[in-house]
Amino acid sequence: MSKTFSRRQMLQLGGVGALSMGLPGTVTASVPLSGSGKPNGKSCIFILLCGGPSHLDTWDLKPEAPLEIRGPYKPIASAVPGMQISELHPKLSKLTSDFCLIRSMTHPGNISNHFDAMHNSLSGQSDAPADAPYMGSVLSKLRPSERNAASYVWLIKCIGDPVFCAPNIGTGGSLGAPFAPLFVGTAADNPSLPGFKAPEAFLASETPIRMHGRQNLLGNLCPTLSDGQRDWQELQRRGFELSNSDGPRKAFEVEREDPRLRDRYGRHPLGQNLLLARRLVESGVGFVTVNGWTGTAPGDKLGGPPSSSWDMHGSNMGMGNAFGTGSYGMGFCLPRLDEALSALLTDLKDRGLLESTLVVVAGEFGRTPKIIPGENPGRQHWPHCYPAILAGGGVKGGMVYGESDKIGAYVKDKPVRPQDLSATIYHALGVPYEPRVTKQGLTKPLSTGTPLLDIFG
Repeated sequence: MSKTFSRRQMLQLGGVGALSMGLPGTVTASVPLSGSGKPNGKSCIFILLCGGPSHLDTWDLKPEAPLEIRGPYKPIASAVPGMQISELHPKLSKLTSDFCLIRSMTHPGNISNHFDAMHNSLSGQSDAPADAPYMGSVLSKLRPSERNAASYVWLIKCIGDPVFCAPNIGTGGSLGAPFAPLFVGTAADNPSLPGFKAPEAFLASETPIRMHGRQNLLGNLCPTLSDGQRDWQELQRRGFELSNSDGPRKAFEVEREDPRLRDRYGRHPLGQNLLLARRLVESGVGFVTVNGWTGTAPGDKLGGPPSSSWDMHGSNMGMGNAFGTGSYGMGFCLPRLDEALSALLTDLKDRGLLESTLVVVAGEFGRTPKIIPGENPGRQHWPHCYPAILAGGGVKGGMVYGESDKIGAYVKDKPVRPQDLSATIYHALGVPYEPRVTKQGLTKPLSTGTPLLDIFG
């Protein structure tokens, strides 16, 4: 007696249907469906400061500008002579020799809404087409993880769609759902809270003996496979490995860490997600996007949802004082970023992982030079000039790349467009981004930008 199984039935029979069909970014993201994917030793942690932080109050202060532009914060000296950052970053100021500070990011055109700015930033393109896949999806296809069930993970999916969230973070764009990220955590369930566990896909529901029995049964039912079916067979194989392996599961167990190290990261969503990101790249995940949500300020009824910590408009949008200590205030958010990012860089360096891990920190744009006055001041969106931090992955530390004008309104020297940043990321990870000649013809380039070769040692 014979029976023909559909792909879905095959997966369900093998016990991995939930893994591949319900959770994009897990097993499927690890399988090179084209047969051309090759693993690479480098990883990337992309810290997305959703909402757009103010460059004038963080990493590009203008102390000589008028008060309505320079704001209340003073620059402080750092470990690198002449390289100053905000006084609210005392820990990062001691680590400037470990990172490159870009002060000339810019969006070509006036892209001043979160949706489009994030779409271009995450895809690494200007005027990105609607179906453009994001860098994490591209890399999960080209460099599938060989040591972990996930190649691309996003720690806390941004909410507030369609205002804040880029359209393709959950779809994989033109590459499709197999290359979408695995989303981990929510506002109510993240590693800063008690009881946080690995995603369901990483929790075994069957005994190893029972799973091996299912695997043998599936092999006997389908002894001969077409080329396309072999891809699904490989997917199933990895699913069985996942179900019987402690490795991927343990990466999510942040409670295994020394409590003193967890304290150094900060017991808030950003701090503990950066600690989890380190554990994930250590376990073999190639690309981790961390939502830069810092959590909700004590006693703040505004909430501060996990999408917009850095959207600091002030009373213009009913978000409180952008320079205060509420959920949308730099007095609350900047110290937490300082604490978490400095701990991540130090931790990676201490473990010998910084050279193999590229850390990128950026928002989707910056903030207007002129402050919106009032009882609760703030700044509006500003795509013409904003900053980014790059560390590890071969990047030289202790340098500033690019320059803004005297009030931080426009780029004065060495503009860096989204496509230049993506080309730099691909270069750091050893992924060819230029068009190539193949048997099928000329391939489309991964990025049309120019990598910032000067920042590499």
